[in-house]
Amino acid sequence: MDGTAVRVALWRALHTLVDPPPHVFTDETGLRLAGPEDGWRERDDMDPDGTRTFRAGVVARARFVEDLLAERAAAGVGQYVLLGAGLDTFVQRRPALAARLRVFEADRPGAVEWKRRRLTELGYGVPEGLRLVPVDFEAGASWPKRLVEAGFAADGPAVVASLGVSMYLSEEANAATLRDMAALAPGSTAVMTFQLPLPLVDEADRAPRAYAERGARANGTPFISFFAPDEMLAMAREAGFADVRHVSATQLNGRYFAGRTDGLRMSTGEDLLVATV
Repeated sequence: MDGTAVRVALWRALHTLVDPPPHVFTDETGLRLAGPEDGWRERDDMDPDGTRTFRAGVVARARFVEDLLAERAAAGVGQYVLLGAGLDTFVQRRPALAARLRVFEADRPGAVEWKRRRLTELGYGVPEGLRLVPVDFEAGASWPKRLVEAGFAADGPAVVASLGVSMYLSEEANAATLRDMAALAPGSTAVMTFQLPLPLVDEADRAPRAYAERGARANGTPFISFFAPDEMLAMAREAGFADVRHVSATQLNGRYFAGRTDGLRMSTGEDLLVATV
């Protein structure tokens, strides 16, 4: 499994292990899937102090998407798509909500097979309502086509999430992803994270952001795309979305971290696009 996906899963677990309650998001299942070696908490990229803003970001964006998903499911939406699903564990953690949905996890073929194997080894299995969909994104494969082949109802609305992916894609690839999302059935909602250009990042968050970029480059997955909020909104409108909304890190901090005595908050370097067909 990709090192970035494993790191995100470990950060999600670390939130529960090192941050005091209330926890924004609880996910220890991803830790089981990742199955890291003993001593994983001693890794440089797991330092409790150095990773505070990063783990806050991954739990806040995950919580936001699942809050939105619960709202949309209550309104009748019956499909949930995760692009670049990694070690997401929604189906295992929230079986009652998942039972009302058909969930499609799209990822690279090797990652999909690895996850299928791990789910089986750990006794979770792959329930009927979960479809693990291999998509060779790098070869230009059509993820909407692969979803339909896996049972996705193209005429039904869905919530589609792409978290922690856009910065690894070119501007053209991001625009193409948005066009595909905007072609979904009316009532569909897309959520996409995007990285801000450095001048728009708060001064206090610039050093951690540089650290994250260096790490990504060293892993062979450099950040290549950055968008100001108005640029992302314009790209989404051009893709064909009827309604677009920018959700800033500042808003998420106010929503999920206000009043904490430990000062935990997410970096201002990553924001969210919420777009509705």
